[in-house]
Amino acid sequence: MTRDTYSALKLKIEKEIVKLQKKAHDLQAKRRNPIITSIIRSMADYDITPEEIAAAYHKRGGKASTPKTAAKTASKPATKRTVPVKYRHPKTGECWTGRGKAPRWITAAEAAGENRESFRLA
Repeated sequence: MTRDTYSALKLKIEKEIVKLQKKAHDLQAKRRNPIITSIIRSMADYDITPEEIAAAYHKRGGKASTPKTAAKTASKPATKRTVPVKYRHPKTGECWTGRGKAPRWITAAEAAGENRESFRLA
């Protein structure tokens, strides 16, 4: 692939991206207009003023929940819990929760003939 064809191809792709972004913007505007009309109609039906809407908006923290912010808050990982220790080596004090692959000190002790339960905490 020569440099000219790469540049031409890149330019073509960038034009297509701009075209698709414009389509997405137009689609969003097309879908928003009926919603805005419905909100205005509901405000008129219930005698709600724009000032009341602004006050309620700022009372919520000043941010409307958008799909982007909602996705960010929904995808945050839960706070991590600490898992209690189940096994402790009496000489070295090394600990293991019993989850995941057994540590080397447990596998070495089992290979030497000791029982894993001898390291279990009460």
